[in-house]
Amino acid sequence: MALIRYLTQYRFRDMGELIRNDKKEPLDCSNSLEGKTVVLSGATSGIGLEAAHLFAEKGASLICLNRDTGKSARLEKELRDRFNCKIQNMIVDFRSFEQLKRCADDLLKIEKPIDILIHNAGVYNTKKQFSQDNIEMVFHVNHLGSFLLNYLLKEKLKTENRARIIYVNSEGHRFALAGVHLKDLDWRRHFYTGLKSYGAAKTAQLLTMLKYNEYFSDCRVTINAMHPGNVKSKMGDNNGKLYRMMKKKLVLSSAKDPSISARALYYLAASDEVEAVSGKFFNLTTEENPAPHARDISAVDPLWNKSRQLCGLS
Repeated sequence: MALIRYLTQYRFRDMGELIRNDKKEPLDCSNSLEGKTVVLSGATSGIGLEAAHLFAEKGASLICLNRDTGKSARLEKELRDRFNCKIQNMIVDFRSFEQLKRCADDLLKIEKPIDILIHNAGVYNTKKQFSQDNIEMVFHVNHLGSFLLNYLLKEKLKTENRARIIYVNSEGHRFALAGVHLKDLDWRRHFYTGLKSYGAAKTAQLLTMLKYNEYFSDCRVTINAMHPGNVKSKMGDNNGKLYRMMKKKLVLSSAKDPSISARALYYLAASDEVEAVSGKFFNLTTEENPAPHARDISAVDPLWNKSRQLCGLS
């Protein structure tokens, strides 16, 4: 049984490191990103918004992948007014394969190379919902969205030979104690909870990261994942008044400002210290072992093939 197998692989030392790492401040990086192009999803709130500000301040040109047209326009005006930033918005709903593929086509057409690709778009649901493509929403947005963009851009990125790909992942992957239920992705045979679905999606992201790392192993492209910490954000606010009340009481009381997470993202995107580091999971800027089920090599290919199938790539 997968649950028992993974639980026997847990190490108390790793859990102790997790607790200690959560208390650390991220390392800072003073390098400029002048002349660099950054593609950032989910840039209109929370970590994404803080990251957009920081990257713009450091001289980067931004291509922001957002769902809300009005918020995107306000972000564009603000960054241009404050930082004289070169910014372009691409409107894309990560709940739609059609829109994601159109977004990838647009990114393939840009003449300048992509230096940094940050996957930050995400959703948290306490009740099971399905996308217009009939896929459980959290898995679709948090895993398949980033998977599909990486897949469609991978040859461009490899040819350009420079990109740093970063997932905004989560220690929440640890809630998927039995791994990803590939034969039950619609949660018909397993009890659905927000933590388990979110954990499964983030686990899938980490597992397929290993496959992408292998694909990019003969070039300078790197791919890593980062836990942003317990952050003040609007994640999950779509779940109603009761959830928001519990979140305020149990989560936000100890949550940190998203600017801390943005600093960690900047370090991973710009620091010389991690230039050649790839296939790793970071708690902010501290490298850490993910849970056993998120580094199970035997689970990578089945998940990769299923993800390709769901995205209409096979």
